[in-house]
Amino acid sequence: MPNVYRLTYPNGKIYIDQDLLDQITVVESVANEAFTRDFSPAQQHDFTVRKEILWESPDADHDEVTRVMIEWIERLRANEPDIGYNRWPPPS
Repeated sequence: MPNVYRLTYPNGKIYIDQDLLDQITVVESVANEAFTRDFSPAQQHDFTVRKEILWESPDADHDEVTRVMIEWIERLRANEPDIGYNRWPPPS
């Protein structure tokens, strides 16, 4: 079922993304330089990420899922570097 989800990292920062294929695994596009800055090499070897589905719809198309994802990014301020790892859309 198409959905929008939040990933929460050990440092409390979040990342909002979408899943159109209803997969349990996560493939994300978080900028690697953000992890290098926030997690030491030792920390990068072993940490837990929490995935939480924020919204889902059995009949949503790609455009609707993207619109809802942007709403969640802005609502949770996941595009602000102190709060989250989303870099798009830019904070307003």
